[in-house]
Amino acid sequence: MSTVMDATDISRALTRITHEILERNRDAEGVVILGIPTRGVELAERIAAKMAEVEGTTIKPGALDVTMYRDDLRLKAPRALERTNVPEDIDGRVVVLVDDVLMSGRTIRAALDALSDLGRPKAVQLAVLVDRGHRELPIRADFVGKNLPTSKSEKVRVRLTETDGADDSVSIEGSDA
Repeated sequence: MSTVMDATDISRALTRITHEILERNRDAEGVVILGIPTRGVELAERIAAKMAEVEGTTIKPGALDVTMYRDDLRLKAPRALERTNVPEDIDGRVVVLVDDVLMSGRTIRAALDALSDLGRPKAVQLAVLVDRGHRELPIRADFVGKNLPTSKSEKVRVRLTETDGADDSVSIEGSDA
């Protein structure tokens, strides 16, 4: 196992992503931050807190469960539904989806389907902590903490204090060697 980001690196990446979101959208007005469970929710909460610091306002992040929209639902073992909590109407707003790792793009496709059931956003942007490549769908992140080329046999593990009870880190496990 090789650690590629520690708590300081993750904090720095989230600060950069926050500023990029604010710059692209001119400010936080009209922006809805939605995390994809599990770790995307915690990352969305951190980004919203940083946005609130910069903007001097309150930003309420939400969570978007994509479980029932996944195209592999029938191929995998049943799993518990996560929470969907959208704090504001998304119609005509910019929605920033937040996830921990982007790989094939299938989770984000499911998120786009879930969003369409909630309303019609003005735009959808994607923020990810790690982009590891291996896309199967034409999806790309607008805001990336770290590009991390990996082989398909490797696993990228994100650990966050809130969900894992361990220090924040991103590591790579396994290899083709």
